[in-house]
Amino acid sequence: MRRIHVGNALSAFGLGFTVPYLYVYVAQVRGLGAMTAGLVLAVFAVAALIVLPLAGRAIVRRGPLPVLLATLVTAAVGALSLGLAGSAPTVLGAAALLGAGQAVMQPALATMIVDCSAAETRSRAFATQFFLQNLGLGVGGLIGGHLVDTARVSSFTLLFAIEAAMFLLLAVVMSTVRTPHAPRIADAPAVSAKGGWRQLLENRAMVQLSVLGFVLFFACYGQFESGLSAYGVEAAGISTSALGTALAANTLMIVVVQFAVLKFVERRRRSRVIAGVGLIWAVAWAVAGYAGLGHGSQEMATAAFVSTYALFGLGEAMLSPTVAPLVADLAPTGMAGQYNSAFALVKQLALAVGPAVGGPLGASLPTPYIATFLLFSLGISVLAIRLGKGLTTAQDHPWLAARSRVVARGGAASESVSA
Repeated sequence: MRRIHVGNALSAFGLGFTVPYLYVYVAQVRGLGAMTAGLVLAVFAVAALIVLPLAGRAIVRRGPLPVLLATLVTAAVGALSLGLAGSAPTVLGAAALLGAGQAVMQPALATMIVDCSAAETRSRAFATQFFLQNLGLGVGGLIGGHLVDTARVSSFTLLFAIEAAMFLLLAVVMSTVRTPHAPRIADAPAVSAKGGWRQLLENRAMVQLSVLGFVLFFACYGQFESGLSAYGVEAAGISTSALGTALAANTLMIVVVQFAVLKFVERRRRSRVIAGVGLIWAVAWAVAGYAGLGHGSQEMATAAFVSTYALFGLGEAMLSPTVAPLVADLAPTGMAGQYNSAFALVKQLALAVGPAVGGPLGASLPTPYIATFLLFSLGISVLAIRLGKGLTTAQDHPWLAARSRVVARGGAASESVSA
């Protein structure tokens, strides 16, 4: 598990080097224009949507480690090619490789975490993963910002080379991991892939969680760098530097509170925790509304906008030990890879639709934008409560279930001694 967490940090560190500067690199440094830069971002999403339905079955059949190693090499080739590409076709091809590799890393690593953890330790494992991912992204972005120079293409080539090296280093680290044996469907016929998806769709709780997950990612992550930032600049008059401060506040909140929040979350019902996140995000959208629609000073508007991102970070810290472990606990034996990939696909769909809807709405219709996503956040709470009604105690409240098992064993032991 420690090696898996180190690998997560390395991959996030590598991504942090390039993700914030990808648009500038393609549009300005390579001189390929805003249209090509936008297509590159679209290619990332399309590549993910293509490979994720296939990734789940591959993880189930082959195990997460071989799939992860293959995708890491693919992502490394894509990153290095992107740093060397000088034309639109080569840039788009490299982006497709990098996007496909990045997309499959998530469910493969999540499945390895499931294989290396028990129900009682899974929340802490996923919380640690989320903490290290944000820390790696933040540190990587900070260092990358000091290395890049828009006047020198070579500085960006260096960034992409470092990203590729991080992926290859992660492959080396992961190749030494020996996960506990988990059941696999090794000899399933080809048609069983459809059966796996049919089985997933017949799992009512998983379908409900997928719908809830779509709303979660659409109403939060899908707005960070599109609708919410457009709203902040256009309606609230937030400067680009203040926008950077808001993003930093989001990461800082996660890094600071993650393990304190974990202690609070671990002993509570997962559905109620997610419902609480919906309420917190509703407050965040209300604060954002004050920033753009209120009558305070510009300083107050900026403070409110930064607070919005910080509140989103608090909600994210509550979700990280809650949603991913719930996906794993809903999966039948040996099907964690399929379920993780399906949920990652839902996330990618939300991240593709969110900016397309939120960007224009946040820039041109600020009041409807805030009202819409405030209602979406309240909808998260409603969906979470409904989901909780269909979950078992072990799925919704694993801490209580584990405690009940311990008490039951203790009672049995006591009766045995008495006898």
